Amino acid sequence: MIIQEIKKELKKHIDPEYQKSIQRFSKEEIAAYGVRRPEVKKITAQYFQKIKDKPKEEIFRLCEELMNSGMMEERGIAIDWAIRYKKQYVPADFKVFEFWLEKHVSNWGACDHISVLLGAFIDKFPEFIPKVKDWTASPNRWFRRAAAVSFIPLLKKKKTLEEVFDIADRLLLDEDDLVQKGYGWLLKEASKKYPEDVFRYVLQHKERMPRTALRYAIEKMPPDWKKKAMARSG
Repeated sequence: MIIQEIKKELKKHIDPEYQKSIQRFSKEEIAAYGVRRPEVKKITAQYFQKIKDKPKEEIFRLCEELMNSGMMEERGIAIDWAIRYKKQYVPADFKVFEFWLEKHVSNWGACDHISVLLGAFIDKFPEFIPKVKDWTASPNRWFRRAAAVSFIPLLKKKKTLEEVFDIADRLLLDEDDLVQKGYGWLLKEASKKYPEDVFRYVLQHKERMPRTALRYAIEKMPPDWKKKAMARSG
């Protein structure tokens, strides 16, 4: 019944103008009620209080049911709940999250949201990093993007520069613009902590790196660095 209660609560907070604006941010169709993020966060916290003492496995079943709707807000609630249980993650949960990525992602926003969850998982179980890196060769664009974006949360707490460059190397010539933006974003976030290292990497690969990825990677760099990075040789 809690799923039905959440649906009713979300429908009470629909903002028609916001609902119309959501689609502007994605080429792929986004199914959404049109509830703004602050309201979704309130609903997420409110209903989590009702289920917080349930076993993780039951929470994950509720998360799956929420995501089955295909609605952006319900998926957001599900992922938020799942992240709250990160201390209870076990290695077998990787298959669950991999399944969610395959089944419930059809746009970049959904991919990035689940990537936060995946980031929390590989932070706890770094032995799964090679499996995530292998996604860079997947025919599924969302797996390739997630391979990059999942590492962004890890940059805040530990040295992962070797992994960042390895992923960028693997995705360097990817022809999908959303994958290019994904690994470009990863490089941009890495540049905040390791600016000189990322700048050297960009200069080394700028002739081959797609301009979309390059622009993302250098976004936070000083103007003179940007100019040097964007300049083509010859």
